[in-house]
Amino acid sequence: MKKTYHGSCHCRRVTFEVDLDLNEGTTKCNCTYCWKNRWWTTSVKPEDFRSLGGEAELSAHRPGQAQGHGGFCRHCGSRPYAFVEKADWNDGERVSINVAVLDDLDPAELLAAPVRFCDGRADNWWVAPAETRHL
Repeated sequence: MKKTYHGSCHCRRVTFEVDLDLNEGTTKCNCTYCWKNRWWTTSVKPEDFRSLGGEAELSAHRPGQAQGHGGFCRHCGSRPYAFVEKADWNDGERVSINVAVLDDLDPAELLAAPVRFCDGRADNWWVAPAETRHL
């Protein structure tokens, strides 16, 4: 069942709300980007995501575009979300949400959510890596 969560970067200049069902799972990947950024995510369709402000503070802000924002906050460095274009490995445009920035997420809800591990380091996205404890 979908629930509305509110999220923000550390300095709260970037804010959003998102409707998501954590029972659909979260993702952890071992590619160098995800590993170095501790990027633990869940993703939603763009219509389930609403920016409440601060898009211009994001490093990948695209002025004049309704979608495509993402990157890190220019003030605090947090990475709250990123728009992901349709690709052969997904089911269409998505918004990847950093679960760590969901302000009203109860840790018990996160711990109960399924986690899918991806071996991005070997470009084997559909198979979990042999070791996941560090993710």
